[in-house]
Amino acid sequence: MSAPVLSYEGLGLVQGSGWLFRGLDIYVGERDRLALIGRNGAGKTTLFKLLANHVEADEGRRTIVPGTNVVLLEQEPDLTGFATLRNYAVSGANAPPLHEVEAIAGQLGIDLSRESATASGGERRRAAIARALAMNPDVLLLDEPTNHLDLAAIDWLEDWLNRFRGAFLVISHDRTFLTRLTNQTLWLDRGNVRRAEVGFGGFEAWQEKIYAEETRAAEKMDAKLKLELHWLQRGVTARRKRNQGRLEKLGQMRAARAAMIGPAGAAKLAVESDDVRSKSVISAEGVSKSFGERTLIRNFTLRIQRGDRIGIVGANGTGKTTLLKLLTGEVAPDDGSITRAKTLNGIVIDQQRALLSGDKRVRDVLADGGDWVTVRGEKKHIKGYLKEFLFDPELSEARVATLSGGEQARLLLAREFARQSNLLVLDEPTNDLDLETLDLLQEVIADYDGTVLIVSHDRDFLDRTVTLTLGLDGSGKVDIVAGGYADWERKRDAPKTVAKPKTAAAAPAPERPKAQTKLSYKDQRDYDLLPNRVEELGQEIEAAETALSDPDLYTKNPARFAELTKAIDRLRAERDAAEERWLELAEMVEQLTG
Repeated sequence: MSAPVLSYEGLGLVQGSGWLFRGLDIYVGERDRLALIGRNGAGKTTLFKLLANHVEADEGRRTIVPGTNVVLLEQEPDLTGFATLRNYAVSGANAPPLHEVEAIAGQLGIDLSRESATASGGERRRAAIARALAMNPDVLLLDEPTNHLDLAAIDWLEDWLNRFRGAFLVISHDRTFLTRLTNQTLWLDRGNVRRAEVGFGGFEAWQEKIYAEETRAAEKMDAKLKLELHWLQRGVTARRKRNQGRLEKLGQMRAARAAMIGPAGAAKLAVESDDVRSKSVISAEGVSKSFGERTLIRNFTLRIQRGDRIGIVGANGTGKTTLLKLLTGEVAPDDGSITRAKTLNGIVIDQQRALLSGDKRVRDVLADGGDWVTVRGEKKHIKGYLKEFLFDPELSEARVATLSGGEQARLLLAREFARQSNLLVLDEPTNDLDLETLDLLQEVIADYDGTVLIVSHDRDFLDRTVTLTLGLDGSGKVDIVAGGYADWERKRDAPKTVAKPKTAAAAPAPERPKAQTKLSYKDQRDYDLLPNRVEELGQEIEAAETALSDPDLYTKNPARFAELTKAIDRLRAERDAAEERWLELAEMVEQLTG
């Protein structure tokens, strides 16, 4: 454990009529990499502002090593009054040097001369990151740093933080980002903070261990407390166990989808009825779309079936939104054709929250002021429906303006998922959501009867939800890959086969080999045994993560901690390779039997 450079003893803050938290002891070492975890509304952002000394505490003593520079990257940077992004980036009493800001901005691909009033969310986020990193921080507080960033910018930020010589604390819904970067965890829960010397990769196992200990303690108390504790934990442990079955089902769906994709990477087309009750929901054939001299989509062919979960990924500006609008009919293709089922009825959740007026009550948003909400044709009491989306039922009378950003996002999900639909379009749905709400969203998507189109930069979320990934690189080509983000990334990074140059005298063509009618012995053996091996590897990973969740392990046995960390990485890589191999064999079986 490194010596603290920043600490708070007995930290307390009053919010509204009561304490948001009280008696917290927090310290930050000079090279700490901390994940701050907690539900929306727990006070994570407020805690960051206290650590940065932007807010004054009602109780407690803040201690900081003289000369330590604490920099806060806020979730929503305030650009009011700044004509350009450059004006904002070099503002303030502790303003960073312009040349350093511009150097980082260049690496992030942001033009600082852009007017602040017309800048997109991604451009504002990049400008704020350039400003924060150029301030030469010793302690960096990152509040949802990946919001509005594309995959290239996230990769760049991960690399910068890996090389950073100071300490950082991060609030994020991006599981992949947290797992790759953090080695310690602060868990803000019900007004208390717990610390574990494990990164986010071991957090869930540690969390379940804490819940199990609390449950055993609660058994000695009265029934009311047990019920309250059960409500607090519902949607975490029990929901996670149910989701294991859903993940297995997702794997089966991906395998089935892989068998439908031909070697050239284009999904096979079939003539289907255009009614939504048939398998074919949206069929695109030879679709191209250009803007000026630039072609964003070229010769794109895909049949989307009822029940498909489609993820669309790529850097900003590669055409993700254009592809989404083509599929949903918002824009027309320049070439090719797109056919949609006549009874297709879609809803769009785009995080703009135009439906959430601040002066409305939660009851007004969900039930037009009444007590009952119609959820896909079924009447439910508003308080019961709120509990399904992890709200305190008494929040039905609360004003929307009093909810946190994450709670507003969750309320929007609750409102939209109540509507009847057979197509769900999610444009960056994970922004501002806490991890438990992400688990809930994954569950809702898994149980949804219709088709889902998702544009997202959240790699873990895509890996847990989609059956097919459409990857765009900006050249007009759309890669179609069965599986999630990790599957697309493996295909993207695979070495390309270079064609040999033709010689002046071509060699005689070899005899055409006999058509293969069955798998080889080795392929058949792999096809039969790999599913069990994947399951065994999953169990080994779970066992290693459970061992790693011991909060005292790093202190007592650092060698064992390092050994388990390496083992988990190795087992995950082996499992990924086994799954990829089985998908390849499943495609071969489909071709041989087709």
